[in-house]
Amino acid sequence: MKLKQMLFILVALFLLVAITACGAAGNDEANESEPVEVIGEQVVLKATNWDFDQESYTVPAGDINISLENVEGHHGIEVDGTDVAINGEGSVNTNLEPGEYTIRCTIPCGAGHAEMVTTLIVE
Repeated sequence: MKLKQMLFILVALFLLVAITACGAAGNDEANESEPVEVIGEQVVLKATNWDFDQESYTVPAGDINISLENVEGHHGIEVDGTDVAINGEGSVNTNLEPGEYTIRCTIPCGAGHAEMVTTLIVE
């Protein structure tokens, strides 16, 4: 009986952490990027719990400023195939060649975290 109770408690704690992870305030300044001067074209990704505000973003090739705004929850991003990463809110300047780049949430934010993906189309 004790094993079942312990297992139930562990599952309940895991679910509690998974459900509340995205709802964190995200005000920890140590996780937020320093302000960056915008250079080139700007793209702003607005993150909510388990979703970005657009399925894709399109910008011209060259100098690009990528910004992340946490509207709901606490999120971070990485742009596949680049060195672009933002932990919490912030922005990064980069230079990208034409192509399609997958952007993924990097902070585990609950049940929908694995599907929190969008595309950056660089023309």
